[in-house]
Amino acid sequence: MRSGTANINIDETVLIEQCRRGDFTAMERLIIRYQNRIYNVILKMCANPDDAEELTQETFVKILEGIENFNGRSSFYTWAFRIAVNLTINHCKRGQKLVTRSIDAEDSEYNEQAKTQLKEFLQDDGSLEPSAVAQNRELCRIIVDSLSKLDDTQRAVIVLRDIEDMSYAQIADVLDIELGTVKSRLSRARSSLKEILEANFQ
Repeated sequence: MRSGTANINIDETVLIEQCRRGDFTAMERLIIRYQNRIYNVILKMCANPDDAEELTQETFVKILEGIENFNGRSSFYTWAFRIAVNLTINHCKRGQKLVTRSIDAEDSEYNEQAKTQLKEFLQDDGSLEPSAVAQNRELCRIIVDSLSKLDDTQRAVIVLRDIEDMSYAQIADVLDIELGTVKSRLSRARSSLKEILEANFQ
């Protein structure tokens, strides 16, 4: 396990150095490695596939433009996500309207598995299981619809922790805030999200 992790880290370090030298193949490999996760985070924050695709492209433009200045004090993973999240928050703050389908629409009845998982979440102080969200399309859609009603910073911390399964330390790095702020913001965000979800079961 340690050896495999080491090889991944070494490979990434090599890719970053090659990118700095203008190696387009290395740039492509770095993009392929992270593009799906970054796109998914952005999509869950802005709830618009077209905007998410555009913001993902903009993220990688900024990553490649700024990779010369990447100093390694944080992991490349959190540095890249910091760029993506900041771009998305700024996009939302510019007054862009979140376009989502109502969870009350006739074609979007909850399936039973999604109902069960949401009820367990509402009864527990823990978080949603990231793998469950990823595997259940209906559950993911309900969560995205509900997330659109949170403010930008609350939405970001929920997505990073409860959907992307980042550690508190990684979130603090991505959002450039203190560890204690992550925990308090996450607590408030979960409470707000639960209130929104509970309203949909009434």
